[in-house]
Amino acid sequence: MKRLVSIVAMVVVVVSMTGHAQEPAARQPAAAATYIDPVAGLTLDEATTRALEREPSLRAARAQVDVAQGARAQAELRPNPSVSFSQQNEPNGSDNQTRVELQWPLDLYRKSGRVAVGDREIDAAHHATAEVERTLSADVRLKYGEAVTAIRTLSVTEQLLSATSRQRALVASRVEQGAAPPLDRDMLRVEEQKLEADRRLQAGVIERRLVELKRLLGMPADAALTLRQSLEDLVLSEGVATLAAEDLHAIATRADVLGAQARVQVAEALIDRAQREGRPDVSLFGAYMRVDAGFPQRGFSPSGSLERVQDVFHYVSIGAMVTLPILSRNQGSVAAAEAERTGAIAQLEAARLTVQAEIAAARSRDEYARQATQVYSTGAINLARQNLDVVRQTYELGRGTLLDVLSEQRRYFELERSFTDVLREAYDARQTLKAALGEVR
Repeated sequence: MKRLVSIVAMVVVVVSMTGHAQEPAARQPAAAATYIDPVAGLTLDEATTRALEREPSLRAARAQVDVAQGARAQAELRPNPSVSFSQQNEPNGSDNQTRVELQWPLDLYRKSGRVAVGDREIDAAHHATAEVERTLSADVRLKYGEAVTAIRTLSVTEQLLSATSRQRALVASRVEQGAAPPLDRDMLRVEEQKLEADRRLQAGVIERRLVELKRLLGMPADAALTLRQSLEDLVLSEGVATLAAEDLHAIATRADVLGAQARVQVAEALIDRAQREGRPDVSLFGAYMRVDAGFPQRGFSPSGSLERVQDVFHYVSIGAMVTLPILSRNQGSVAAAEAERTGAIAQLEAARLTVQAEIAAARSRDEYARQATQVYSTGAINLARQNLDVVRQTYELGRGTLLDVLSEQRRYFELERSFTDVLREAYDARQTLKAALGEVR
């Protein structure tokens, strides 16, 4: 046993000397408290609102509504008339002919079909934008949760690091007085270095999560960002989940379901437009022709004088041209539109099943996560903290060993991490349920 203690002491001394010799030169990570500003920090609702206002991809999706509105405005316009002009002259002669012709398609039956397609495309674009808003809002809430989870983990690590540093200072003074072995001081030094390494890694995780959140908020990566709410505030402030009666409403009104319905309506409008384009069409035309013609012979005029036989003639013509759908009645386009409608109906059924499954899974996840949170919050964490304080006091009174303190401290640290995981799961479960129910803000 004495030999084992000697070996452990030698290893601890070597590790301690290595830690002193290779002190990192990088900048010190910020404390967990610097990431939370209870007054000026960004709340979860404010983050969602900012993302819906500034995120570039969402602005691009909203631009598609303007594209659909422009296409609809174009569909409402009728075809333009066409005017042709021609001039003919007799080579080496005086005869000439001038012709002006106007042709105007009536566009029978077709305008209403084009406009209907345009209206349905606008609806589909609106629902597609709403779906982007729903998914963006869900992403922001999850990224916010990841950030506050990392902040809580760092906070717990800093609390343990601070307590370990104080205890090491106390033991170091006792070692100098000969009241404690140097091994205890060095073991605490190793534990302190381990917690410091964990602290630096967790600070890096926070910085990464904040950069990812800034991206969704439309902010540059180097912009300053602090949060206002902690993970406990976000989880414990949530009430009981909404009743299942809201599920049917979500299945019928969620943006992706409405979007799938809009695609079915677009396909039906495409069928109607294709059928209309296969009907007869009429184009009106009119022409005016001025002919200056004559002969080289001469004749007597009414006054009795000789003059060249020549005169100017004016012709006006009006008619109609009918397009007869004999060979092509747009059968291929109609068949393609009908197939597209079949696929759109299948997509609508799939969307409804997906929403139903997502809501059911999210409700189950939320329920059990809340139960697990309740187990921890009813006293497990406070009891573990009290146990750690008792073990520390027992050691300070000389009735326990440092290994007992370190073992209890690690047990408490693992419990805090488990509680953080449970809080994170409860938060994610509730946000997933909100997204499944179609909530945006």
